[in-house]
Amino acid sequence: MDYRQIFNTAPEVEARAPGRVNLLGEHTDYNDGFVLPTAIPQHTTVAIGFSPDGRHHFYSAELEEQVDLDPAGANPEGFASYVAGCIRVLETAGHSIPPLNIFVTSSVPIGSGLSSSAALEVATLRGLRSLLHLPLDDVQIAQFGQQAEIQYAGVSCGILDQMASSLADTDHMLFLDTRTLDRQVLPFPTGAEIVVIDSGVARSLATSGYNQRRAECEAAAKQLGVKALRDITDPQQAEQLPDPLRQRARHVITENNRVLKALEGITAEAFGELMNDSHASLRDDYEVSVPALDALVDILQNTPDVFGARLTGAGFGGACVALVAKGKGDAIARSTLEQYNHTGHNGRILVA
Repeated sequence: MDYRQIFNTAPEVEARAPGRVNLLGEHTDYNDGFVLPTAIPQHTTVAIGFSPDGRHHFYSAELEEQVDLDPAGANPEGFASYVAGCIRVLETAGHSIPPLNIFVTSSVPIGSGLSSSAALEVATLRGLRSLLHLPLDDVQIAQFGQQAEIQYAGVSCGILDQMASSLADTDHMLFLDTRTLDRQVLPFPTGAEIVVIDSGVARSLATSGYNQRRAECEAAAKQLGVKALRDITDPQQAEQLPDPLRQRARHVITENNRVLKALEGITAEAFGELMNDSHASLRDDYEVSVPALDALVDILQNTPDVFGARLTGAGFGGACVALVAKGKGDAIARSTLEQYNHTGHNGRILVA
């Protein structure tokens, strides 16, 4: 299916945005911390035209689902909540949005921790910018996408995913200070490339422990007397907190330190060790891993030519990312997947 088949006319504009994988800096963005994502080849595309009947019409090719919405109607659920959310945050900001037909197609896997929602938001906002000649830069696109996800999809997300989808590319890492939005484009460690494998365990952030973790971090920061956990650099300061705030704060503090260490131009081996430490922290202190992710990471970490591996995204399912020797990614991914699926799992290679 394409736009013309659904809406019986050609679209006015098309726009696209990539998914992302986060190499280091997990659960730090909503703590005003530091992150290090890169874009992935998979992307979401939206085609947009004007609706002739006074209503919005959204169609998802992958879901084979259409949602019809009065501009002043109640917020829809599912994929349409993100699209409608983008429209409504723009309207709240004073932009006039006419009734629209929007056709969505995506190769970004849903529920794999690769920011399918952010790719949808950024692609939608890029399309609206183009169609309506809106004076929005790429950072504003990310900020409006974040607002849409928080206000209309019910996920209290940080700015990482939308900034990565709006600003990152597949050939570099994007260092981002989520408090100031200062950023820096960096090369991958010398002699390395990435592999991303989906565990086959899907998760939904709105129904997972994501919002709970954010609340725990806010409580920890309050007890420590700081605006956000980003303001603490010594993990020993977390030891005064009660469980589980102590563990949550310790992860965020050490994870921020790992990102800053990675900025020093370290070797692939040293970068991989940071990734291994990150996974252990996410598993033990932040408690967002699951047995399938641990099994997949363990296989990767024990495979020759793998420098390091960790879960990526919020956890509770989703994908793992590994830093591997350049030119070895495809073979490592196939070998890992064979071992992993042999134990009864249903993983798949996403990037190699």
